[in-house]
Amino acid sequence: MINLIPYNSSWPTLYQQEKIVLLKHINHWINTIEHIGSTSVPKLTAKPIIDILIGVESLKVADQYIIPTITKLNYSYIAKYEKELPERRYFQCLNHQRQHTHHIHLVETTSDFYKSHLLFRDYLRAHPRVAKQYAQHKLKLAPQFTDSNEYAQAKTHFIQETLRQARQ
Repeated sequence: MINLIPYNSSWPTLYQQEKIVLLKHINHWINTIEHIGSTSVPKLTAKPIIDILIGVESLKVADQYIIPTITKLNYSYIAKYEKELPERRYFQCLNHQRQHTHHIHLVETTSDFYKSHLLFRDYLRAHPRVAKQYAQHKLKLAPQFTDSNEYAQAKTHFIQETLRQARQ
């Protein structure tokens, strides 16, 4: 079962703390750094993992400089997902109990991935009723899955429909 918990008001602080660390090491190579995912939306039920979106001008710079730097900061670079999402570089940070604490999604700021993740986050923040529907949808799905990728896939229709509404 996917572990969802009620919103924790410490999540924005955890993001800010990690952002400071990341900026100290990679600021001169990046354009933006954003808190995304369910932990970035007030009052939204979520997996207790801080998702961070890093926007860059070019993945070539990311591949050459940012990946080696981030992996020195207790993150694992997970290249296997690039078969499905070649426009993203993905990292995971685990605690001592091997639980995920932070994920980094490194993409070009011109990519659909970048734009759609910010649009979805901003739409949920601006529309608490939709955020509540999303929480209910996730709570319904969570007991049906043990695999995070399958769970994420099951949320796709809701996310796509919300993005369609946001673009109107």
